Amino acid sequence: MNRDRGLAYCGLACCLCSDASCAGCRKEGCSGKEWCKNFRCCRERGLSGCWECDEFPCSGGMLDKLRIRAFAEFIKEHGEERMMDCLERNERAGTVYHHEGKLTGDYDAPGSVDGIKALIERGR
Repeated sequence: MNRDRGLAYCGLACCLCSDASCAGCRKEGCSGKEWCKNFRCCRERGLSGCWECDEFPCSGGMLDKLRIRAFAEFIKEHGEERMMDCLERNERAGTVYHHEGKLTGDYDAPGSVDGIKALIERGR
């Protein structure tokens, strides 16, 4: 885990990304920032993340993805540091963010926002 990469504006865990060349979303490292609704919106509004917005949760961007919405809700409820602590603990315990060659991982398995938030909080 690379805590320096942090979390994306949408809640995506840049800190767990395997792309070593990316500095992280909020450090403008993501190559998709031009098309990303969440990146543009948070930058325009001066927000650290979607979870700070009065209109959260919105639709039409990364928050349409179940895992990312659950991550953002967890951050809104518990804060970024708690999220990072849980992700780091879970990674050490063997929870996989992305399975080899895929964009899905163990956090996608619960199939519900509440299930994903429980996995973040308690691990496997």
